[in-house]
Amino acid sequence: MRIKKRQINVKKDQRNRSYFGRALFFIVTLVFITFIGRFFYVAITHTAHNKNLTKLAQAMYAEKTVIKATRGTIYDANNQPIAEDTTTYSIYVVLSKTAKTSDGKPDYLQDSQKTKAINVLNKYLGISKTTLKKLFNSSDGLYQVELGNKGKNISMETKKKIEAAKISGIKFTSSQARLYPNGIFASHLIGLAENENSSLVGVMGLEKVFNKQLTGVDGVNNSTIDSRGTTLPNSKKKSKKAKNGANVYTTLDTRTQTYLETLMSKAQKTYKPKSMTAVLMNAKTGEIIAASQRPTFNPQTGSGLSAMWRNILLEDAYEPGSIMKILTMAAAINSGNYNASSTFKSGTYQIDGQTISDWNSAGWGEITYREGFIRSSNVGMAKLEQAMGAKVWLKYIKKFGLLKSTNAGLGTEASGSIEYNYPFEQANTAFGQGINVTVFQMLQAMSAIANNGKMVKPYLVSKVVDSNTGKTISSQSTKVVGTPISSSTAKTVRSMMQDVVTSENGTGTAYKIDGYDVGVKTGTAQIANSSGTGYLTGETNYLFSVAGMAPIDNPKYILYITMKQPKTFANQTEGQMLASIFNPLMKRVLEESSDSSSESTQVTVPDVTGTSATKAKKTLKKSGLTVTVIGSGKTVTKQSQTAGTTILTGERVILLTSGKMTMPDVTGWSRRDVSKLASLTGIKITVKGSGYVTKQSIAAGTTITKNSKLTITLS
Repeated sequence: MRIKKRQINVKKDQRNRSYFGRALFFIVTLVFITFIGRFFYVAITHTAHNKNLTKLAQAMYAEKTVIKATRGTIYDANNQPIAEDTTTYSIYVVLSKTAKTSDGKPDYLQDSQKTKAINVLNKYLGISKTTLKKLFNSSDGLYQVELGNKGKNISMETKKKIEAAKISGIKFTSSQARLYPNGIFASHLIGLAENENSSLVGVMGLEKVFNKQLTGVDGVNNSTIDSRGTTLPNSKKKSKKAKNGANVYTTLDTRTQTYLETLMSKAQKTYKPKSMTAVLMNAKTGEIIAASQRPTFNPQTGSGLSAMWRNILLEDAYEPGSIMKILTMAAAINSGNYNASSTFKSGTYQIDGQTISDWNSAGWGEITYREGFIRSSNVGMAKLEQAMGAKVWLKYIKKFGLLKSTNAGLGTEASGSIEYNYPFEQANTAFGQGINVTVFQMLQAMSAIANNGKMVKPYLVSKVVDSNTGKTISSQSTKVVGTPISSSTAKTVRSMMQDVVTSENGTGTAYKIDGYDVGVKTGTAQIANSSGTGYLTGETNYLFSVAGMAPIDNPKYILYITMKQPKTFANQTEGQMLASIFNPLMKRVLEESSDSSSESTQVTVPDVTGTSATKAKKTLKKSGLTVTVIGSGKTVTKQSQTAGTTILTGERVILLTSGKMTMPDVTGWSRRDVSKLASLTGIKITVKGSGYVTKQSIAAGTTITKNSKLTITLS
């Protein structure tokens, strides 16, 4: 029995082993089939865990290089850059003694060079030696240190000077930046672009308004590399070209703008006003030739930016004072409510129990309305408003474009406001109280007086051009926005404005310019107090202004200047204070206008390389270009202006010949011309200031070489 039972158990064990073997075989086979199936699935679909293995492999061995696009350039009326792209550098110093170069040499600031580093950085960056000593001798175990704001936005010239000292451990990082070569130059209008996330972004002015157009689109360059970073042969390269930003062209004349900035800065220093504005406009076209404000800032350095962010030419609305009398007189004449022979009693005038007073409250007796305009009588203007009636006068206020934005397309712009509920308030607006305007509104309104009734819109941007194709994206030209008065009315008002200057009773005798017929209207507007219930008192608590046109018979220019709350008259009259800006600027543009029998014309620069210097000079001068020849050789080897480019007559072309080079007299040259001189000759230049050259470190006639170093002072 035991033997039989044992046999049964053996057979049972054999069956169990057989089942287990079969199960194991089945499981192994199933796993193998699954593995093979998975292998073929991956091999065919190139997908695993819902991820494309091909793309992952390509990404692992792909190199992607971003091609940075250039931000568009902002130009003046003569195609000279006002704002353009450049590269700046930030400095840091490696302190860790673990830093090594690829060949194992020390790549940190060594103790033996610390004194030299302190002296060099102090010299070129202006960082105090005490600060540098503390940074370099820090016991915090820092790997590297930065040098604060003074170690940022370093120019290429300064970087090269520091690198020339050959101090290990001093490193630089580059970044895209904006170059404003003219410094203070219509700064609030042109604006500012700042680096945000490695890209330049406009934060104010044209830089902000046209940020979309100025901003380019970065390109990309893709290629396949191996594990060592070497580009694989026959790899497919996919690239997209960078699309540079569009260029913006303005109507500003650089010479006139620079001169205006100089005059404004001098007036600011002398009279110390709270604020100041000045705009020169082409009366016929509406082009802004020059414009500035104070406070202002230098966009290159950022100096002064915290004092004023607003563009007060557009954003600030103010009571214009007696400048408004130009429009009041025009409206009265045009509406038939002016009689040249009628008189009124000057001094004071009662309306609804309230008194309107002339600046001379005793008055000048019975005078004509023309004389009232010349003497700047508030009473006379109030009586003209009463004669017109509130509805007619308000209609003309609106016809002149006040109480609404000029839509100049330059950013935020105020619309203005008016207090016009009662007869006394209505009369006040006739001499510029109780109504708020902007500088651009007044320029637009005054263009109707200067332009024989046709009112033109002020504009600053002439066109926007695609820098990649050369095609014009948008353009702006003269736009007549209304005809509020007749030609005869405009001529009559202009003759009155001329009398303001020439008459012994006129308030604008300070604005006489020898040899030219000028017409002006002066203004002394009260300034509302902080509570808004009255006006400030004191002889300087006014907005002083002057609006002028010339030549008065057929004006080409309108110049409008305001100065708010000067701290001192500097022993001068109100008129002399504003005339310090008005007269020299108006005289200069009138002289330049009369010197040229016609508008500046464009010429195409010929190719004069390979020709004799004498012949080349004669050819270029015949085209109306200014020529400077460098070198004692007889044949031209290079020229500063590329052949085929279009430039304005009067621009400078520098010709380089072989032989000994001598330094020219660069006094009066622009920074751009000096840069071209440096590019042609190879000399190194250092620039101080902004504007035009007033000093040069290498005297004219001195022999120069490629290693010569020239320092120029601009002002």
